[in-house]
Amino acid sequence: MPTSPYRVDVRDLMHRAGEMREKSLAFDVPEQLGASVVTVPQGTPTEIDLRLEGLHEGILVSATVTTTAVGECVRCLDRVELPLEVEFQEVFAYSPDDAFDYTVHDNHVDCEPVVRDAVVLSLPFQPVCRPDCPGLDPETGERLADHPERKPREIIDPRWAALQGFAAETSDSTDQSTN
Repeated sequence: MPTSPYRVDVRDLMHRAGEMREKSLAFDVPEQLGASVVTVPQGTPTEIDLRLEGLHEGILVSATVTTTAVGECVRCLDRVELPLEVEFQEVFAYSPDDAFDYTVHDNHVDCEPVVRDAVVLSLPFQPVCRPDCPGLDPETGERLADHPERKPREIIDPRWAALQGFAAETSDSTDQSTN
């Protein structure tokens, strides 16, 4: 079985309540994390700072994951790189009978599912290159940020076009009645 970079040996902490140690992992992500507009692609450098604590019922793992997500801006379709820093805390039980989601296997904890969940849940649903990204021109498809002098033209839905004349008549009659 190939060794996972997410696996951590906890033999020296097992059944030693109150003992603690810290460990850092640095590796390239072996598989893509996420499957949406923004992901952490395979091969992205990732660091995990771990704090491992022995408990009576298992090992408490507290960690900070640092990596970079890549995607495209939902407004202008430019490439976006988002630095991520995600924290998690999970107990890995000695026995699968305990009421915890994860267990210690062969004197190791495998942090991959916890890291995957924490990272994927932290990814934005609609990433933007910058908060005020104006997006694309609806007619030409050009990036409006490249042409700041050009303002997007208001496109009127043809189903509402007939009401445009009505709005103009109403404002004219209001102006005349106030005179």
